[in-house]
Parts: sequence; C-alpha cells; structure tokens
Amino acid sequence: MIRTQIQLEEQQYRVLKELSAHYQVAVAELVREAVDMLLQTKREVVVSSDERRRRAIAAVGRYHSELPDLAENHDLYLVQAYEDAAL
Repeated sequence: MIRTQIQLEEQQYRVLKELSAHYQVAVAELVREAVDMLLQTKREVVVSSDERRRRAIAAVGRYHSELPDLAENHDLYLVQAYEDAAL
C-alpha cells in the first residue's frame, strides 16, 4: 500500500469518524472504499475515442427493435419510453 495524506472538511472528518465507529473499521478503510467506488464509476466514463468508435461499430446490427419505422420516429419512441418509465 502507498501512504498518502488528504485534507478533509471538518464535517467530512466528523461523519467519517462516526461511520468508522459504527462499522468498526478504520477511517482509512472507508476512504479506500470511497476511492474504489469513484474509480469504478469514472473508469467507465474515461474511454478513448478509438475505443468508443470500436464499441459503436461492434454494436451495429446486434439489436433489433421490430419497429419498422424506428429510424424515422426514434425521437417519438424515446419520449414514449421515458414517459412509460416515469409511470
């Protein structure tokens, strides 16, 4: 492991200490867990343009909607999908 220093706001430190006591783990462990979650989230977002292009090309033709007019009316279908999801 690599040792590092960070500066926290007082409120952040106070809450971390409370969580540390509640879960009976070190503050450092909670910070490592938080960093792992951040890296997992951000790693998915940081993709090179070449990789995005490769993924897009790989997806071409793999999915079928069974809607003959999807290309012409995709915006309408998207709105409908969001409205259905909100119900």
